[in-house]
Amino acid sequence: MRTICCLRKSLLLLAMSACFDQEHELFKTHEEILKQMESRREHLKSQTEKMLEESEAARQRNNALLQDMQQIEDRLRGRHLPRPDLLALETRYWTYVEESIPAWENFFLGKGPHPTDSPEEAATRTKQKPSTAKDRGLPPRPKPRTAR
Repeated sequence: MRTICCLRKSLLLLAMSACFDQEHELFKTHEEILKQMESRREHLKSQTEKMLEESEAARQRNNALLQDMQQIEDRLRGRHLPRPDLLALETRYWTYVEESIPAWENFFLGKGPHPTDSPEEAATRTKQKPSTAKDRGLPPRPKPRTAR
């Protein structure tokens, strides 16, 4: 019976020793996990701080740009229009140009007389012959190729 008791104690000690070893391994693993978590937390904290700094810098840049835009807008609003007589002259000029476009358009398309000619001058003006490539000092055009 004594041997059985000693055997039980031995088995109990072995079991306790095995449990102790497992518990020790679990403790080490737990410590490693805690260290990794702490490292990850520090990394996230530094990333958050960096993002906050970048966000603040962007906000300051945006405010500076908005202020610049506001100053430009104020300067543009503060500009005076040209003197009324110059404005009227410019308006008359562009009205004249718009009215003369059809006459010049016909002249440039070869459908009408020169817009500044009187009817007598238009009749006496000699028509120019279309120039050839030789007259302009250009080489002759190549002859079209025939299909083979």
